[in-house]
Amino acid sequence: MKISILLPYKENFSPEYPGAVSIFLNSVIKKSLYKKNITVYGSTEYKKRYKGIIYKNINISNKILGLGSQTSKYINEFIKLENKSKSNIIEIHNRPLYVKLLPKNNTKKILYFHNDPLSMNGSKSIYERYELLKICSVIVFNSEWSKNRFLTSLDEIFVKSQKLIVIHQSTNKKNINFKKKENTIIFVGKLNHAKGYDIFGNSIIKILNKHKHWKAIVIGDEEREKIIFNHPKLNILGFQNHNKVIQYFKKASISVVCSRWEEPFGRTSLESASCGCAVIITNRGGLPETITNGIILNDLSAESVYNAIEKLIKNKKYRENLQKLSYQNFSLTNSNASILIDNYRKKLIEEKKIQLITKKRLKILHVTNFNERHNGRLFYNTGKRINNGLIRLKHSVLEFSDRDIVSYYRNITDLDGSKKLNKKFIEVISNYVPDIIIFGHADLINRDTIKFIRETYPEIKMCQWFLDRMDTEWVKNLSRFKNKYDLMDANFCTSNPKTLKLKIKKPIYYLPNPVDDSFEKLKNYENKFLSKDVFFAMSHGVHRGVLKKGKYDNRENFINKLQKLTPNIKYDLYGMRENQPIWADNFINKISQSKMGLNLSQGKPIKYYSSDRLAQLMGNGLLVFVDEKTRLNDFFSNKEIITYKNINDLAKKIIRYSINDKLRRSIAKRGRNKYFKYFNSTVIAEYILNKSFGIRNKKYFWEN
Repeated sequence: MKISILLPYKENFSPEYPGAVSIFLNSVIKKSLYKKNITVYGSTEYKKRYKGIIYKNINISNKILGLGSQTSKYINEFIKLENKSKSNIIEIHNRPLYVKLLPKNNTKKILYFHNDPLSMNGSKSIYERYELLKICSVIVFNSEWSKNRFLTSLDEIFVKSQKLIVIHQSTNKKNINFKKKENTIIFVGKLNHAKGYDIFGNSIIKILNKHKHWKAIVIGDEEREKIIFNHPKLNILGFQNHNKVIQYFKKASISVVCSRWEEPFGRTSLESASCGCAVIITNRGGLPETITNGIILNDLSAESVYNAIEKLIKNKKYRENLQKLSYQNFSLTNSNASILIDNYRKKLIEEKKIQLITKKRLKILHVTNFNERHNGRLFYNTGKRINNGLIRLKHSVLEFSDRDIVSYYRNITDLDGSKKLNKKFIEVISNYVPDIIIFGHADLINRDTIKFIRETYPEIKMCQWFLDRMDTEWVKNLSRFKNKYDLMDANFCTSNPKTLKLKIKKPIYYLPNPVDDSFEKLKNYENKFLSKDVFFAMSHGVHRGVLKKGKYDNRENFINKLQKLTPNIKYDLYGMRENQPIWADNFINKISQSKMGLNLSQGKPIKYYSSDRLAQLMGNGLLVFVDEKTRLNDFFSNKEIITYKNINDLAKKIIRYSINDKLRRSIAKRGRNKYFKYFNSTVIAEYILNKSFGIRNKKYFWEN
């Protein structure tokens, strides 16, 4: 991966008088996994540059003559350098106008906004912002406020666009000794009207006159405005090196950021919070996003600033508590920002790799039960997850919901609706002509129909996936699977294929239950205060939606014994004891209250088999318990999932992790992260396609 970062023209990438962009980039590049792959391009006058970063200077002042703007010359020189060493990604900072001047090619273009998009050339109009959305792979904003400004007057469809992300500016969390905090009030920034320096000056003079043991420091300059305040205890230092500014913040007790203008973010309040100051800010622009704890002024005046400072001086306990909370809750670190940046870079490059694997956009007919007739109750299903993955791979996907179709067309001459189903299936293929047909439990598409398609459209690939158990206790399921397997280019099941003991020529592959980030959205490990300990739900009666009278599941015996062994554990149980099964958002709401989940399938444990319960539990950040005989510990260590030998072992471990919250959360987080990394719906969809087309240029995590 090669990454080029283009600075605004005349942005000083130097510790001497740097801008906010340079400070931010210097910090996050050094934390990036791709540090050695990054080259920064700029036009810096200062000879002293940031160390440890590859930098190329574009000097156009004397070198390039002729007509045209400095911007055009600057971009043209950058393009020449890019052509010599082409990048995978170009990241443009704070200059939307540059984006349109770059050549239209396969290089991913990322735009960063550090200012109000509506105030910048190249993004002021609705049309300009539409164009940026087309050209850019990602647009990064330094605050939610900036993002909302970009979305002004745009269609609602763009509000949830995954292209638009927020990565706040960041800094390192400083080592602070709160006992060494001095009675100092600090103001850092341009000494002008927009920054509210006049308001600060009028209020600070009154404060210093009243409180003899307090002093004030002002750091900054302003050539265009002259706002002058003098006091024996007011020390105006002018512009200072960034490192020196940090040292002053570390000693100061109170920091005031009283801007009049709508600041897109606000580095001063960010740095103040990282140094454990009690911060006073105005409710302008993105300023409230820079701190977690502080005083936010809705009405800005010399009086309101004076009252806020006065309150902090008089109430020492309140001031010190605010300082510590501001410091403890600070999360906008360089490391966190760098991780977010690297995440989108990685995703963009992985998308490119995926495109190379398939070499073209495929037309896919996905035949499975999409449960339209159940009015959303069964929306969160594996078919939908696989579908999402196929779409994220940018393929064209036509859904064919077989069981919905048969339910609509049953009649006296076609009792199960299969005649109409098979006829409709052939008609759809004749119109759509897919590259591949993916079947999922599509039992009513008969063999003769598939043979007809094979003969008529020999170039169409076919595969099937199957989720249910197929061991000796579920022989009927095995016959369903076998009904099509010889006609398929590839077959997939959620058990280890060797457990099926089938002697066949057609390949059978193990299929992990996929997670999908649009379904598994919870992160229960982030919550310290959950009302339930263990969640378990049985879903028999899927199509009825309710428990069937007289139906009994042996897992109820297991749960009853387990509860007796763990009398103090709070269980949340569904699908048993007259507690009806739960579905869709009701399922999500219930699961969000539990620390841990039990992955207990019907029958005896077999190698690698699990229902999609495993994906739902791990994917939503619960700590998951699973029988070791499933051998799922081949994929997950004891730092990611908890296996148990028997019911007594399970009981002991449930008790242990219910009281060790820190360990429980740590394991659940690692488990979720690993599941999403290796078993997400995009990876599973790619795997299905690769195996079906016989592409063998990639080995997947679960393959031996």
